[in-house]
Amino acid sequence: MQRGKGMKFVGDSRIKANNRMPNKPKDYSEYPGKTEAFWPDFLLKEWMVGAVFLIGYLLLTVAHPSPLQAPADPTDASYIALPDWYFLFMYQLLKYSYFSGAYNVLGSVIVPGLAFGALLLMPFLDTSKERRPSKRPIATSLMLLSVASMVYLTWESVDATDWSKVNTQGQITDKHLGLLPAVEVDTESDGYLIYEANASCIGCHGGDLTGASGPMLLGNTLTAEEVKEVITNGRGGMPGGMFEGTEEELNTLAEFIASLKEE
Repeated sequence: MQRGKGMKFVGDSRIKANNRMPNKPKDYSEYPGKTEAFWPDFLLKEWMVGAVFLIGYLLLTVAHPSPLQAPADPTDASYIALPDWYFLFMYQLLKYSYFSGAYNVLGSVIVPGLAFGALLLMPFLDTSKERRPSKRPIATSLMLLSVASMVYLTWESVDATDWSKVNTQGQITDKHLGLLPAVEVDTESDGYLIYEANASCIGCHGGDLTGASGPMLLGNTLTAEEVKEVITNGRGGMPGGMFEGTEEELNTLAEFIASLKEE
């Protein structure tokens, strides 16, 4: 008897079949409004678009790296704390009367929480299968309102900020922009040591002499006698008699400040 002759094979559900169906997307041409499978067709396109933007951001960061920030200066009394640009709209919101002070929780927690919560709940609030924005009024209106609010508040924050006083770490400074006078300061000189030892001097004009609550001393056009006169009798918002030291130290300090002229 030959092998297999006269034998019959029957199917058994306990035995796995070897002929698997190929992983082929379903044909959606017969379904109105659906032209392709989510996996892998649509999702692959999404990944490709995301990869293009990611490469673009990487090239941008390589071509324009973040500038080095200024060191922290505890003597800078004119410090203006500003968040990063993408949080300026919330910073501006907290300037309004009903979102600050006693209403600070409303402006910092409740209103942003409701706004972002509405965006998170949007898939459940708008269950329409339409893709055209005109056919989805709820989603379109909320998105346009959010974008318009963020753009307006960011613009108001930038417009209301005195950028000439933003001279601390993490912010745009004259030093970063190369707008400071080209003056070399000898921090080992007697004049600078006297300046540094007087809290009233360094507290108003900053440790780097670029100004804090007082004006910048770099690039001044005063003579030593004029500087001495200002220190002794005051000028503008600067009161006189603030210097604590001998007459000789005053002369040394005046000559040091007068020497800070732009080269």
